Amino acid sequence: MLSAPLILRPIDPARPAGPQIFDALRGAILRMDFVPGQVLSEADLGTVLGASRTPVREALMRLRELGLVETRPSRGTYVTPLDAARIREAQFLREALEVANVMRLTQADLPDTVDANLQAQADAIACADDMTFQALDDAFHRLLAEATGLKRPAVVLMQEKAQLDRLRVLSLRDGRRLGVLLDEHRAITQAIRSGDARTAEATMRAHLRSVLDVLDDLAARHSDYFTRGRRR
Repeated sequence: MLSAPLILRPIDPARPAGPQIFDALRGAILRMDFVPGQVLSEADLGTVLGASRTPVREALMRLRELGLVETRPSRGTYVTPLDAARIREAQFLREALEVANVMRLTQADLPDTVDANLQAQADAIACADDMTFQALDDAFHRLLAEATGLKRPAVVLMQEKAQLDRLRVLSLRDGRRLGVLLDEHRAITQAIRSGDARTAEATMRAHLRSVLDVLDDLAARHSDYFTRGRRR
């Protein structure tokens, strides 16, 4: 049995089951609806989602490749614990990619939707809606990656961010950080518009490194979510 309530909707039987199940499970893990260490039963998931065990098993295999679930011999499949070393590695890779993105961009590259996104972030903060803010935060960084005109950066960025997103959910529960993040998003956008690549680079680096500032504190306060003995 699952060790926490399932917050999942049955899949649409008119659409392919596999992608729906993968998206639903990935989203639940990254939102921390499924917490680190939680057991995931193929049978239980299939019942809740209204699917057979085969597409559920395939979705879990894809999640295993992303490092979001792990199979323990003779024990079952579990949501992977947070790992401080992997989080630092993912942050390093993300920073390298996103700094390269902003240094490539000019005012002409920025889509009109950036301003709408920033306003929506402000609205989410006003409503104390941290999960909507997180989705808009993701969209902001994706817009910058896509604005480069290159296809791979946005794809690779989303892959690497998976190791950071669960930690970010814990940190965003502190409403004071949301305003800081929005101010940084605005500063990055303004630097790009002003043609100030150096400021855009420095602001993006500081923005992305902020997650490391709270890593040790979150690991201490939520020790049950982290891999034991591997923090550094």
